[in-house]
Amino acid sequence: MTYIRRAFKYFIQLTLLFVVIVGVLMLIGYVPKDIAVAFRNGWDSIFLILGIFAFMSLVYPFFGYGKRNIHAKGDPATLWPQIDEALSLRGYVRGEDAPDGGHRYHLRSAVNRAARLWEDTLTLTPQLGGFQAEGLVRDLARAVMAIDHKINRYE
Repeated sequence: MTYIRRAFKYFIQLTLLFVVIVGVLMLIGYVPKDIAVAFRNGWDSIFLILGIFAFMSLVYPFFGYGKRNIHAKGDPATLWPQIDEALSLRGYVRGEDAPDGGHRYHLRSAVNRAARLWEDTLTLTPQLGGFQAEGLVRDLARAVMAIDHKINRYE
């Protein structure tokens, strides 16, 4: 269900962006206001573009979200304060606890959360030898590196 929700959000975002760009171009007179003239195949082109957006929206959540392992020594209970501090420096705040003993974090800034369509949650789950982090891939890499440098000493 989460996958479909994410795909739908991206479809809406891409469609709104397309409508705004075409609308601005029509308002400034750069493109004719008649769809049949503005696009080579008229409304057929619009439906083709929406179909491409739908395909892109269905594919993006598959590649845009992932899991990473963080190696850590020691008891997870003693490492949570350091993890909280590392993520706080990256702009995250701790949210509700995950049902499997982990913790969820989300961005502090409402603007950043909206830019990510409120799909900014990082979930950390304790596992043998460390933690597993799950979230948006572009944010996950930075967060994992910050946590790793905070809880592990590389000398």
